[in-house]
Amino acid sequence: MSAYFVVQATVKDPEKLAAYSQDALPLITAHQGEFFLRAPVLEVMGGESDFERVIILKFPDADGARNWYNCEEYQALIPLREEGADMLFTLIEAPD
Repeated sequence: MSAYFVVQATVKDPEKLAAYSQDALPLITAHQGEFFLRAPVLEVMGGESDFERVIILKFPDADGARNWYNCEEYQALIPLREEGADMLFTLIEAPD
């Protein structure tokens, strides 16, 4: 069953976010993940959210997604990520 990180984000520092993204993408690929989608939030239809974009990362399964997020190399990037953007990561599974 495929697993996805649905990431909601608001950019704080575009240069730091770009540096984070450049370093994170090869780690995603190394863990058999792929950058599935990045899109701006057009409108919040119900509830409240200040996030301005959504990113979706796809992995073959939830264990692979967790292994990527928890790997030492990715954990080392989190301070840079936090300087570049506010992000909320949600892990979901979907049938293939």
